Amino acid sequence: MKLGMRKPSLNKRISARTSLKRQLVHRGGLKMPKGYGWVRNPRKYVYNKVYNKTTFDIFKVLKKLFK
Repeated sequence: MKLGMRKPSLNKRISARTSLKRQLVHRGGLKMPKGYGWVRNPRKYVYNKVYNKTTFDIFKVLKKLFK
């Protein structure tokens, strides 16, 4: 598990927003309600919960500094 700052990746950022799977889920109306990620994949939900609490995004830090 990572601890500290996340290393930004432009490729991952673009692919996350333009993936075929994301388009099918959103346009097909299969999107889960907010907060129900544990229903679809509990293991991934727990991993992401811990990861997001132990790391931080450099862009969010910069946004707060220059706000």
